[in-house]
Amino acid sequence: MSQSALSDHPALALAQQLIQIDSVTPDDKGAQPLIQSQLSELGFAPETLVFEEVTNLWTLHTARNATEQAPVFVFAGHTDVVPTGPIEEWTHTPFSGLIDEQGWLHGRGSADMKSSIAAFVVACRRFIQDYPDYHGQIALLITSDEEGPAIHGTKAVIDTLQQRGQRLDYCLVGEPTCSRQLGDVVKNGRRGSMTGELRVNGIQGHIAYPHLAQNPVHTLAPALTELVNTQWDQGNANFPPTSFQVSNLHAGTGATNVIPGHCDLMFNFRFCTEQTPESLQDRVCQILDKHGLDYELKWTVSGLPFETPAEGELVQAIQSAIHTHTGLASKLDTGGGTSDGRFIAPTGAQVLEFGPLNATIHKINEKVVAQDIIDLTEIYYLTLKHLFIKEPEQ
Repeated sequence: MSQSALSDHPALALAQQLIQIDSVTPDDKGAQPLIQSQLSELGFAPETLVFEEVTNLWTLHTARNATEQAPVFVFAGHTDVVPTGPIEEWTHTPFSGLIDEQGWLHGRGSADMKSSIAAFVVACRRFIQDYPDYHGQIALLITSDEEGPAIHGTKAVIDTLQQRGQRLDYCLVGEPTCSRQLGDVVKNGRRGSMTGELRVNGIQGHIAYPHLAQNPVHTLAPALTELVNTQWDQGNANFPPTSFQVSNLHAGTGATNVIPGHCDLMFNFRFCTEQTPESLQDRVCQILDKHGLDYELKWTVSGLPFETPAEGELVQAIQSAIHTHTGLASKLDTGGGTSDGRFIAPTGAQVLEFGPLNATIHKINEKVVAQDIIDLTEIYYLTLKHLFIKEPEQ
Protein backbone atom coordinates (compact mmCIF):
# COMPACT_ATOMS: atom_id res chain seq x y z
CA MET A 1 0.00 0.00 0.00
CA SER A 2 1.37 3.43 -0.94
CA GLN A 3 2.22 6.13 1.59
CA SER A 4 -0.73 8.23 0.47
CA ALA A 5 -3.10 5.27 0.66
CA LEU A 6 -1.87 4.45 4.16
CA SER A 7 -2.36 8.05 5.29
CA ASP A 8 -5.90 7.98 3.92
CA HIS A 9 -6.92 5.21 6.32
CA PRO A 10 -8.82 6.92 9.17
CA ALA A 11 -6.93 5.11 11.94
CA LEU A 12 -3.55 6.07 10.51
CA ALA A 13 -4.66 9.63 9.84
CA LEU A 14 -5.79 9.96 13.47
CA ALA A 15 -2.62 8.28 14.75
CA GLN A 16 -0.53 10.80 12.81
CA GLN A 17 -2.51 13.70 14.27
CA LEU A 18 -2.08 12.36 17.81
CA ILE A 19 1.66 11.74 17.37
CA GLN A 20 2.11 15.31 16.14
CA ILE A 21 0.92 16.54 19.56
CA ASP A 22 3.96 16.74 21.87
CA SER A 23 2.09 15.50 24.93
CA VAL A 24 5.04 14.74 27.20
CA THR A 25 3.74 13.50 30.55
CA PRO A 26 1.64 14.85 32.19
CA ASP A 27 0.60 17.43 29.57
CA ASP A 28 -2.21 16.24 27.26
CA LYS A 29 -1.76 19.26 24.95
CA GLY A 30 -5.21 18.81 23.39
CA ALA A 31 -4.98 15.14 22.41
CA GLN A 32 -8.05 14.14 24.42
CA PRO A 33 -10.34 16.78 22.84
CA LEU A 34 -9.18 15.49 19.45
CA ILE A 35 -10.18 11.96 20.46
CA GLN A 36 -13.57 13.09 21.72
CA SER A 37 -14.21 15.04 18.51
CA GLN A 38 -14.06 11.74 16.64
CA LEU A 39 -16.81 10.27 18.83
CA SER A 40 -19.21 13.13 19.53
CA GLU A 41 -21.50 12.52 16.55
CA LEU A 42 -22.11 8.95 17.77
CA GLY A 43 -23.69 10.09 21.02
CA PHE A 44 -20.81 9.56 23.44
CA ALA A 45 -21.24 11.49 26.69
CA PRO A 46 -17.83 13.05 27.40
CA GLU A 47 -16.53 14.11 30.78
CA THR A 48 -13.18 15.73 31.50
CA LEU A 49 -11.85 14.80 34.92
CA VAL A 50 -8.95 16.93 36.15
CA PHE A 51 -6.93 15.89 39.19
CA GLU A 52 -4.04 18.19 40.08
CA GLU A 53 -2.23 18.85 36.75
CA VAL A 54 -3.57 15.71 35.05
CA THR A 55 -6.31 15.71 32.42
CA ASN A 56 -8.44 12.58 31.99
CA LEU A 57 -11.22 11.75 29.56
CA TRP A 58 -14.14 9.49 30.45
CA THR A 59 -16.63 9.15 27.63
CA LEU A 60 -19.49 6.66 27.52
CA HIS A 61 -21.83 5.42 24.79
CA THR A 62 -25.02 3.57 25.66
CA ALA A 63 -26.69 1.65 22.86
CA ARG A 64 -30.31 2.46 22.23
CA ASN A 65 -32.60 0.02 24.03
CA ALA A 66 -29.72 -1.22 26.23
CA THR A 67 -30.81 -2.22 29.73
CA GLU A 68 -29.03 -1.37 32.98
CA GLN A 69 -27.71 -4.93 33.06
CA ALA A 70 -26.09 -4.61 29.63
CA PRO A 71 -22.32 -5.22 29.77
CA VAL A 72 -19.91 -2.27 29.89
CA PHE A 73 -16.76 -2.43 27.75
CA VAL A 74 -13.95 0.05 28.45
CA PHE A 75 -10.94 0.86 26.30
CA ALA A 76 -8.20 2.30 28.52
CA GLY A 77 -5.24 4.24 27.19
CA HIS A 78 -2.95 7.21 27.70
CA THR A 79 -2.10 10.25 25.64
CA ASP A 80 1.05 11.14 27.56
CA VAL A 81 4.43 10.04 26.25
CA VAL A 82 7.91 9.83 27.71
CA PRO A 83 10.47 12.55 26.86
CA THR A 84 12.17 12.23 23.49
CA GLY A 85 15.78 12.21 24.60
CA PRO A 86 18.31 13.91 22.30
CA ILE A 87 16.29 15.11 19.30
CA GLU A 88 19.38 15.14 17.07
CA GLU A 89 19.62 11.34 17.44
CA TRP A 90 16.22 10.79 15.81
CA THR A 91 16.13 9.92 12.10
CA HIS A 92 12.86 11.87 11.82
CA THR A 93 11.74 14.55 14.26
CA PRO A 94 10.05 12.81 17.20
CA PHE A 95 6.63 14.40 16.73
CA SER A 96 6.52 14.17 12.94
CA GLY A 97 4.01 11.32 12.61
CA LEU A 98 5.74 10.58 9.32
CA ILE A 99 5.10 7.41 7.30
CA ASP A 100 8.30 6.54 5.44
CA GLU A 101 8.77 4.73 2.13
CA GLN A 102 9.16 1.39 3.92
CA GLY A 103 5.76 1.80 5.57
CA TRP A 104 6.89 2.69 9.10
CA LEU A 105 4.96 5.23 11.16
CA HIS A 106 7.49 7.26 13.14
CA GLY A 107 7.25 9.31 16.30
CA ARG A 108 7.18 9.35 20.06
CA GLY A 109 4.01 7.59 21.15
CA SER A 110 3.58 5.71 17.87
CA ALA A 111 3.89 2.38 19.68
CA ASP A 112 3.16 3.52 23.23
CA MET A 113 0.30 4.12 22.69
CA LYS A 114 -1.32 6.66 20.39
CA SER A 115 -1.71 4.21 17.51
CA SER A 116 -3.77 1.90 19.72
CA ILE A 117 -6.03 4.78 20.71
CA ALA A 118 -6.53 5.77 17.08
CA ALA A 119 -7.25 2.17 16.08
CA PHE A 120 -9.85 1.74 18.80
CA VAL A 121 -11.58 5.06 18.11
CA VAL A 122 -11.99 4.14 14.44
CA ALA A 123 -13.01 0.55 15.25
CA CYS A 124 -15.52 1.78 17.81
CA ARG A 125 -16.97 4.33 15.42
CA ARG A 126 -17.43 1.72 12.72
CA PHE A 127 -18.92 -0.83 15.14
CA ILE A 128 -21.56 1.56 16.48
CA GLN A 129 -22.47 2.65 12.94
CA ASP A 130 -22.78 -0.99 11.84
CA TYR A 131 -24.59 -2.21 14.96
CA PRO A 132 -26.48 0.68 16.59
CA ASP A 133 -28.64 -1.83 18.49
CA TYR A 134 -25.76 -3.71 20.11
CA HIS A 135 -26.67 -4.71 23.65
CA GLY A 136 -24.22 -2.84 25.85
CA GLN A 137 -22.18 0.25 26.62
CA ILE A 138 -18.76 1.25 25.31
CA ALA A 139 -16.51 3.70 27.13
CA LEU A 140 -13.05 5.18 26.73
CA LEU A 141 -10.87 6.04 29.72
CA ILE A 142 -7.92 8.10 28.52
CA THR A 143 -5.36 9.66 30.86
CA SER A 144 -2.30 11.90 30.57
CA ASP A 145 -0.66 10.36 33.66
CA GLU A 146 0.47 6.84 32.79
CA GLU A 147 4.12 7.49 32.04
CA GLY A 148 4.51 9.61 35.18
CA PRO A 149 3.60 8.92 38.82
CA ALA A 150 0.21 7.46 37.76
CA ILE A 151 -1.49 8.89 40.84
CA HIS A 152 -3.92 11.39 39.28
CA GLY A 153 -4.72 9.42 36.14
CA THR A 154 -6.50 6.10 35.72
CA LYS A 155 -6.31 5.36 39.44
CA ALA A 156 -8.12 8.59 40.33
CA VAL A 157 -10.71 8.11 37.58
CA ILE A 158 -11.47 4.56 38.73
CA ASP A 159 -11.85 5.79 42.31
CA THR A 160 -14.36 8.39 41.09
CA LEU A 161 -16.29 5.89 38.96
CA GLN A 162 -16.52 3.43 41.83
CA GLN A 163 -17.87 6.13 44.13
CA ARG A 164 -20.61 6.67 41.55
CA GLY A 165 -21.36 2.96 41.34
CA GLN A 166 -20.25 2.70 37.71
CA ARG A 167 -19.93 -0.96 36.72
CA LEU A 168 -17.10 -2.15 34.47
CA ASP A 169 -17.33 -5.62 32.92
CA TYR A 170 -14.62 -5.74 30.27
CA CYS A 171 -11.51 -3.60 29.85
CA LEU A 172 -9.05 -3.63 26.97
CA VAL A 173 -5.85 -1.66 27.59
CA GLY A 174 -4.10 -0.66 24.37
CA GLU A 175 -0.54 -1.22 25.59
CA PRO A 176 1.96 -2.52 23.00
CA THR A 177 2.07 -6.24 23.79
CA CYS A 178 3.26 -7.97 20.65
CA SER A 179 6.76 -9.35 20.29
CA ARG A 180 7.49 -10.45 16.72
CA GLN A 181 4.28 -9.85 14.79
CA LEU A 182 0.93 -8.27 15.44
CA GLY A 183 -1.31 -10.74 17.23
CA ASP A 184 1.31 -13.02 18.76
CA VAL A 185 0.91 -11.92 22.40
CA VAL A 186 -2.04 -10.88 24.56
CA LYS A 187 -1.41 -9.87 28.16
CA ASN A 188 -4.11 -11.40 30.35
CA GLY A 189 -2.47 -10.34 33.60
CA ARG A 190 0.49 -8.61 35.16
CA ARG A 191 2.78 -9.18 38.09
CA GLY A 192 2.56 -7.00 41.15
CA SER A 193 5.20 -4.37 41.86
CA MET A 194 6.55 -3.31 45.24
CA THR A 195 9.55 -1.11 46.04
CA GLY A 196 11.53 -1.09 49.27
CA GLU A 197 13.63 1.84 50.46
CA LEU A 198 16.09 0.59 53.07
CA ARG A 199 18.44 2.63 55.22
CA VAL A 200 21.02 0.70 57.22
CA ASN A 201 22.52 2.73 60.05
CA GLY A 202 26.16 2.57 61.11
CA ILE A 203 28.63 4.84 62.87
CA GLN A 204 30.61 7.32 60.80
CA GLY A 205 34.33 7.49 61.47
CA HIS A 206 37.86 7.75 60.13
CA ILE A 207 38.68 4.95 57.74
CA ALA A 208 41.99 4.34 59.55
CA TYR A 209 40.15 3.65 62.84
CA PRO A 210 37.46 1.10 61.97
CA HIS A 211 37.25 -0.05 65.62
CA LEU A 212 35.78 3.38 66.44
CA ALA A 213 33.12 3.19 63.71
CA GLN A 214 30.63 0.73 62.22
CA ASN A 215 30.52 0.40 58.46
CA PRO A 216 26.89 -0.08 57.30
CA VAL A 217 28.02 -1.31 53.88
CA HIS A 218 29.84 -4.20 55.52
CA THR A 219 26.89 -5.09 57.75
CA LEU A 220 24.47 -4.89 54.83
CA ALA A 221 26.55 -7.04 52.47
CA PRO A 222 25.73 -10.51 53.92
CA ALA A 223 22.03 -9.67 54.19
CA LEU A 224 21.96 -8.33 50.64
CA THR A 225 23.69 -11.47 49.38
CA GLU A 226 20.97 -13.57 51.01
CA LEU A 227 18.20 -11.40 49.56
CA VAL A 228 19.69 -11.68 46.07
CA ASN A 229 20.07 -15.46 46.33
CA THR A 230 16.64 -16.17 47.82
CA GLN A 231 14.20 -18.17 45.69
CA TRP A 232 10.99 -16.40 46.65
CA ASP A 233 8.73 -18.87 44.89
CA GLN A 234 8.55 -21.09 41.81
CA GLY A 235 5.90 -19.06 40.03
CA ASN A 236 2.96 -21.00 38.65
CA ALA A 237 1.39 -22.05 35.37
CA ASN A 238 0.49 -18.47 34.46
CA PHE A 239 3.22 -16.38 36.12
CA PRO A 240 7.03 -16.47 36.21
CA PRO A 241 8.72 -16.66 39.62
CA THR A 242 8.85 -13.56 41.79
CA SER A 243 12.00 -11.51 41.15
CA PHE A 244 14.08 -9.29 43.44
CA GLN A 245 16.27 -6.59 41.90
CA VAL A 246 18.41 -3.82 43.37
CA SER A 247 17.89 -0.50 41.61
CA ASN A 248 19.99 1.90 43.70
CA LEU A 249 22.77 1.57 46.28
CA HIS A 250 24.48 4.53 47.89
CA ALA A 251 26.77 5.21 50.83
CA GLY A 252 29.50 7.63 51.78
CA THR A 253 30.27 11.31 51.46
CA GLY A 254 32.52 11.07 48.43
CA ALA A 255 35.62 11.31 50.59
CA THR A 256 38.09 8.42 50.48
CA ASN A 257 38.92 8.43 54.18
CA VAL A 258 35.47 8.41 55.83
CA ILE A 259 33.49 5.34 56.87
CA PRO A 260 29.86 6.16 56.01
CA GLY A 261 27.28 6.66 58.71
CA HIS A 262 24.51 4.99 56.74
CA CYS A 263 23.86 3.05 53.55
CA ASP A 264 20.75 3.44 51.37
CA LEU A 265 19.41 0.62 49.26
CA MET A 266 16.46 0.69 46.87
CA PHE A 267 15.04 -2.57 45.56
CA ASN A 268 11.99 -3.85 43.75
CA PHE A 269 9.89 -7.00 43.71
CA ARG A 270 7.91 -8.08 40.66
CA PHE A 271 5.72 -10.68 42.28
CA CYS A 272 3.30 -13.33 41.09
CA THR A 273 0.03 -14.52 42.58
CA GLU A 274 1.94 -16.88 44.89
CA GLN A 275 2.87 -13.84 47.02
CA THR A 276 1.25 -10.91 48.76
CA PRO A 277 2.99 -7.68 49.72
CA GLU A 278 2.78 -8.79 53.35
CA SER A 279 4.40 -12.18 52.71
CA LEU A 280 7.36 -10.56 50.96
CA GLN A 281 7.72 -7.83 53.57
CA ASP A 282 7.78 -10.41 56.35
CA ARG A 283 10.49 -12.47 54.67
CA VAL A 284 12.67 -9.44 53.97
CA CYS A 285 12.44 -8.29 57.58
CA GLN A 286 13.26 -11.80 58.82
CA ILE A 287 16.47 -11.77 56.76
CA LEU A 288 17.45 -8.27 57.89
CA ASP A 289 16.74 -9.10 61.53
CA LYS A 290 18.70 -12.36 61.28
CA HIS A 291 21.77 -10.37 60.27
CA GLY A 292 21.33 -7.94 63.15
CA LEU A 293 20.95 -4.78 61.09
CA ASP A 294 19.93 -1.42 62.54
CA TYR A 295 17.60 -0.30 59.75
CA GLU A 296 14.62 1.73 58.61
CA LEU A 297 12.46 0.38 55.80
CA LYS A 298 9.70 2.03 53.76
CA TRP A 299 7.47 0.09 51.36
CA THR A 300 5.54 1.30 48.31
CA VAL A 301 3.12 -1.06 46.57
CA SER A 302 2.40 0.28 43.09
CA GLY A 303 0.25 -2.61 41.93
CA LEU A 304 -1.06 -6.05 42.86
CA PRO A 305 -0.87 -9.01 40.49
CA PHE A 306 -3.97 -9.78 38.47
CA GLU A 307 -5.06 -12.40 35.97
CA THR A 308 -8.04 -12.66 33.63
CA PRO A 309 -8.94 -16.32 33.07
CA ALA A 310 -8.31 -17.80 29.65
CA GLU A 311 -11.86 -19.13 29.50
CA GLY A 312 -13.36 -15.67 30.12
CA GLU A 313 -15.47 -13.93 27.47
CA LEU A 314 -12.92 -11.18 26.83
CA VAL A 315 -10.00 -13.55 26.25
CA GLN A 316 -12.14 -15.67 23.97
CA ALA A 317 -13.33 -12.61 22.04
CA ILE A 318 -9.91 -11.13 21.36
CA GLN A 319 -8.24 -14.44 20.56
CA SER A 320 -11.05 -15.23 18.12
CA ALA A 321 -10.67 -11.77 16.56
CA ILE A 322 -6.92 -12.18 16.18
CA HIS A 323 -7.27 -15.64 14.66
CA THR A 324 -10.04 -14.52 12.30
CA HIS A 325 -8.00 -11.61 10.95
CA THR A 326 -4.42 -12.92 11.08
CA GLY A 327 -4.68 -16.70 11.38
CA LEU A 328 -2.46 -16.57 14.48
CA ALA A 329 -3.09 -18.42 17.72
CA SER A 330 -2.09 -15.70 20.18
CA LYS A 331 -0.14 -16.54 23.31
CA LEU A 332 -1.38 -15.40 26.72
CA ASP A 333 1.34 -13.81 28.85
CA THR A 334 1.69 -12.06 32.21
CA GLY A 335 5.32 -10.91 32.04
CA GLY A 336 6.78 -7.46 31.59
CA GLY A 337 6.14 -4.26 33.50
CA THR A 338 3.03 -2.87 35.12
CA SER A 339 0.28 -0.97 33.33
CA ASP A 340 -2.86 0.92 34.27
CA GLY A 341 -4.65 -2.41 34.12
CA ARG A 342 -3.58 -2.84 37.75
CA PHE A 343 -5.98 -0.07 38.77
CA ILE A 344 -8.90 -1.50 36.80
CA ALA A 345 -8.65 -5.20 37.68
CA PRO A 346 -9.70 -4.69 41.35
CA THR A 347 -13.11 -3.48 40.11
CA GLY A 348 -13.86 -7.05 39.07
CA ALA A 349 -13.64 -6.32 35.35
CA GLN A 350 -12.01 -8.79 32.99
CA VAL A 351 -8.84 -6.93 31.92
CA LEU A 352 -6.64 -7.59 28.90
CA GLU A 353 -3.86 -5.69 27.17
CA PHE A 354 -3.35 -5.83 23.43
CA GLY A 355 -1.61 -3.48 21.05
CA PRO A 356 1.21 -3.22 18.49
CA LEU A 357 4.81 -4.41 18.67
CA ASN A 358 6.79 -3.15 21.65
CA ALA A 359 10.34 -3.37 20.24
CA THR A 360 10.90 0.41 20.07
CA ILE A 361 8.87 1.75 23.00
CA HIS A 362 10.60 4.55 24.96
CA LYS A 363 13.53 4.40 22.52
CA ILE A 364 15.05 6.88 20.11
CA ASN A 365 13.29 6.35 16.74
CA GLU A 366 10.13 4.82 18.18
CA LYS A 367 8.05 3.46 15.29
CA VAL A 368 5.38 0.96 14.26
CA VAL A 369 4.46 -0.73 11.00
CA ALA A 370 1.69 1.40 9.53
CA GLN A 371 -0.17 -1.64 8.16
CA ASP A 372 -0.26 -3.06 11.69
CA ILE A 373 -2.45 -0.15 12.77
CA ILE A 374 -4.95 -0.96 10.04
CA ASP A 375 -4.92 -4.60 11.15
CA LEU A 376 -5.20 -3.59 14.81
CA THR A 377 -8.30 -1.56 13.96
CA GLU A 378 -9.90 -4.64 12.43
CA ILE A 379 -8.99 -6.81 15.44
CA TYR A 380 -10.51 -4.28 17.85
CA TYR A 381 -13.65 -4.14 15.68
CA LEU A 382 -13.97 -7.92 15.62
CA THR A 383 -13.43 -8.08 19.39
CA LEU A 384 -16.43 -5.79 19.93
CA LYS A 385 -18.43 -7.85 17.47
CA HIS A 386 -17.57 -11.13 19.22
CA LEU A 387 -18.58 -9.67 22.59
CA PHE A 388 -21.78 -7.88 21.66
CA ILE A 389 -23.22 -9.44 18.50
CA LYS A 390 -24.53 -12.96 18.69
CA GLU A 391 -24.57 -14.47 15.23
CA PRO A 392 -27.66 -16.59 14.48
CA GLU A 393 -27.06 -20.31 14.67
CA GLN A 394 -26.81 -22.10 11.35
